[in-house]
Amino acid sequence: MSDPRVNHAGVTRRVLLSFMGAGAVGLVGAGAAAAHDRGPRPPRRDERQADAATFLGSHQPGIVTPAQTNLTFASFDVTGGSRDELVALLRSWSQIADAQMAAHRARGLTVTIGFGASLFITSGGQDRFGLAGARPGRFTDLPSFPGDRVESAISGGDLCVQVCANDAQTVAQTLRDLQRAADGSATVRWTQAGTGGSAGRGAPTPRNLFGFKDGTANIPPNDTAEHNEYVWVQTGDGPDWMVGGTYLAVRKIAMHVDTWEAQPVATQERVFGRTKSEGAPLSGGSERTRPDFRATDASGARLIDRDSHVALAHSIDRQRMRILRRGYTYVDGTLPSGSPDAGLFFLAFNRDLQSQFIPMQRQLSTSDLMNQFVTYRSSSAFAIPPGVASAGGFVGEGLFGA
Repeated sequence: MSDPRVNHAGVTRRVLLSFMGAGAVGLVGAGAAAAHDRGPRPPRRDERQADAATFLGSHQPGIVTPAQTNLTFASFDVTGGSRDELVALLRSWSQIADAQMAAHRARGLTVTIGFGASLFITSGGQDRFGLAGARPGRFTDLPSFPGDRVESAISGGDLCVQVCANDAQTVAQTLRDLQRAADGSATVRWTQAGTGGSAGRGAPTPRNLFGFKDGTANIPPNDTAEHNEYVWVQTGDGPDWMVGGTYLAVRKIAMHVDTWEAQPVATQERVFGRTKSEGAPLSGGSERTRPDFRATDASGARLIDRDSHVALAHSIDRQRMRILRRGYTYVDGTLPSGSPDAGLFFLAFNRDLQSQFIPMQRQLSTSDLMNQFVTYRSSSAFAIPPGVASAGGFVGEGLFGA
């Protein structure tokens, strides 16, 4: 089912080299490195303007916003001891985000701010900021999943900031401004940079470091009904201060490129359940064709393995555990073994972690054929409050007024 015009053996290596040689093109924007797919064309200025987000609104930007090409995610530990200091920090961050997004609208800048579960729990028997009683009842740190090798140094945190733009310098400068504003109130716990994104509307589905199209069945950025069902917290879901917000699961996933490259293309396609050249389901058709999981070959064997990535994703959708994913490639140099230290920085926005991401990840961790080629290195959860309704407000204002 592979396209004979494509030299599959070299696709993954060329993808990786393009990331490393060009400062990383991106996992969810890696189409430019694939042999058969030249990838997304650079967006015109009017497309970037149309996709650009504003800071003020009922929801925070950088969630259903079309994914930009550059990301830096930062986790902070709050060091200031008072509630007033924390409010002052959030107010300052909100002002900076509003001003910077307005100044860099053409570059698609977004700033998204969230709260870790540790912000709400007591420390040494004391509720640091008087927030324990306002914690959403279903919001906790992520549990350990089968196969996890989580590193605490790059997991968790009291606060998080996601900065995205179509320009790396804009991301770096904005994060630096936020970090300076936090001086004396919070310290950086860990950061992760990544590249990827859709590079504008109308772009073809990008490819990941394994050379396959990535994100074919993701929730579209403009599907309001899907957002309300699977992304945004609704009235009655929990505390009022989170209505219009969302919950974020963050996972750093090392992709073992060398091991993957050693596999025949037929094996790689069995793992994904799709063809490498076109991204079509192994049951036939094109990329957007609905997979037929009952289809068999002449011997009666199923064309799509029950434990393939596409089969499990379809099962997850049927169980109404859909998520909105924003994935970014990271390339952090070379491991002592000589293999690339590279993979996917995975962000999953969902209305309820307990009924969406957590059972989904348990299912994937148990049986996904992909597991032998990846390692989960970090795991974090954050509550992302709703947007700032009017000038002068700040992210999380409803929490502190509750």
